[in-house]
Amino acid sequence: MTPTPAPPPVAAAGSHGPDSEAPSIPTHRFAKLNPFKPSDDEGGDDLGQEADLDHLAGGGRVIGSAADIDERKKLRVSHALRSFLAHRAKEIAESDIGGGEEETRHSVAVQNILARSQVHQPAYVVDRTHPLTEYFISSSHNTYLVSKQLYGKSDANAYKAHLQAGARCVEIDAWDNDQSPDEPKVTHGYTLTAHVPFRSVCKAIAEQVEAEIAEAKNRKEPLPNPVFISLENHAGPAGQERISAILKEELRDKLITEPVSRGPDGQSVATLGDLGGKVLVMVEWYGHTDAGDVAAITDAKEEESSSSDEEERAYNERKAKAQQSKIVPELAALGVYAQSMKPTSNAWVQGTSDPSSTPHNALVNVEERAVKKLISEGASDGLVSHNASNLMRIYPKGLRINSSNLNPVPFWGVGAQVCALNMQTFDYAAGLNEAMFANTDGWVLKPPHLRRQPGPKPSGKVQLRLEIAGATDLPVPDDREKDIKPYVTCSLYHPQATGSPEKRKTSHYRPHKHKQLFGKEQPPATSPIWDPPEQLEWQFDNDDLTFLRILIKSDDAFARNPAFLTTSIRLTSAPNGQWTFFRLLNLRGVPTAATLLARFTLRQV
Repeated sequence: MTPTPAPPPVAAAGSHGPDSEAPSIPTHRFAKLNPFKPSDDEGGDDLGQEADLDHLAGGGRVIGSAADIDERKKLRVSHALRSFLAHRAKEIAESDIGGGEEETRHSVAVQNILARSQVHQPAYVVDRTHPLTEYFISSSHNTYLVSKQLYGKSDANAYKAHLQAGARCVEIDAWDNDQSPDEPKVTHGYTLTAHVPFRSVCKAIAEQVEAEIAEAKNRKEPLPNPVFISLENHAGPAGQERISAILKEELRDKLITEPVSRGPDGQSVATLGDLGGKVLVMVEWYGHTDAGDVAAITDAKEEESSSSDEEERAYNERKAKAQQSKIVPELAALGVYAQSMKPTSNAWVQGTSDPSSTPHNALVNVEERAVKKLISEGASDGLVSHNASNLMRIYPKGLRINSSNLNPVPFWGVGAQVCALNMQTFDYAAGLNEAMFANTDGWVLKPPHLRRQPGPKPSGKVQLRLEIAGATDLPVPDDREKDIKPYVTCSLYHPQATGSPEKRKTSHYRPHKHKQLFGKEQPPATSPIWDPPEQLEWQFDNDDLTFLRILIKSDDAFARNPAFLTTSIRLTSAPNGQWTFFRLLNLRGVPTAATLLARFTLRQV
């Protein structure tokens, strides 16, 4: 069971977003986004708002925890939806409807429906008896950044926040520190971002892991799942020796420095359960890399770049030069379960790599565009086969200065364990990641067909019917309450999908349509109802890695319809066939008092 963090704060209904400040040019598309200001054309519904470090979301611990279930019982249900549950859904008795719109004390029957979890993870996803390569890992990119990637702030406490949010893989960019050579620094290189001491970052990780271990012992539960550090080294030999020493000094017995068990061939093997409460390090491996190989890395990256990506190409050139410094033995020895390599050919996915030229615990560390290209060229089966027994980390394209994200779903579909996401913004990808790892401890076992001994791949078609009855307490600004026209839009994300996700939407709420049901006391726009419920349907190839993202929007005239609430669901964990209140998050990932009453029906066709 996942260690339960303190319940996330509820964003009050009617609350405004954060105080505004003049956004920088590179981040104007999302920084301090006003939910009711028309969105920029670029990004649209995919965008979110900058997350608050104190309320970080996207790692899997916001929805579905025991604290969340307890909090749900205290939420309000509109009079219209209580009537719906009694008269149409037949879920409660007439006497359970209670008082009018402002009723806040509900019957036990209503509370029981409120307490229904919107996350029903299959039991297999939290099985800890498999090798590390058979899991997806909730992963953070540029963990040290608090905001803007070109000149934002860095903060060691960001590591605690990401781990508390559910991330189990965090990134450290380590550099030499000219001002204090014995204390390397963590920063976003070649940008104007501030830096923090490498030691402070290690200390923050150690403190959070220790707190989780103590909580697990107090609850008499298994130790928390391990934390991976994705170490991006930019330091010279002396700095690397200090990095190795500081990791050992701060993480102490939590740091894995040698295999916990060995197979008959002398190679390290371990299951997830063997590594509870430990910290593992991904250490870069260059083998026999020389200057020519480094140039090949740079050339490969440049070929993937568009002509407008001059800043990105310059960054790659400088980083490739830094990589000419080999990893010192003291640091290399810490890559016990993951030695990170950036291949210069496709031999690894074709299964033709020379075993003597790769480390025994190789982690292929590649940018999203390289994998997209392989998938488009028909290499999906090769990727699945490789990732069944080898680790892969996929990171976002180049200098994504606005902290935008890759879509993790197609990469999960080929078995990539680590899809590194910028959680500084709660966008669509962070929402999908939250759904993938909801109510888990940040490691999710892959479906059987993606493992070392593959089981049968799902076949046939699945039909999804989503019925939407209404919502309660949509937190819209007071000055929009009279003219808000809420509707629900849903996008289906499928691993094999090409192009944009399949989108369906309800009509916008029209109070006058319910005069016969409610007379003059029509439900307000902040608590809309669709009676009879609106039905949205999809049909798709059966796949355990299919997701639905839900947005609440307003049908504004003469403007782009703004989104202001969201939630996402992995369909294998959706409550099938049962009316459920889905907790809605604002665009920063903070749970609100708003809920959506809906019913999923999934069946094979």
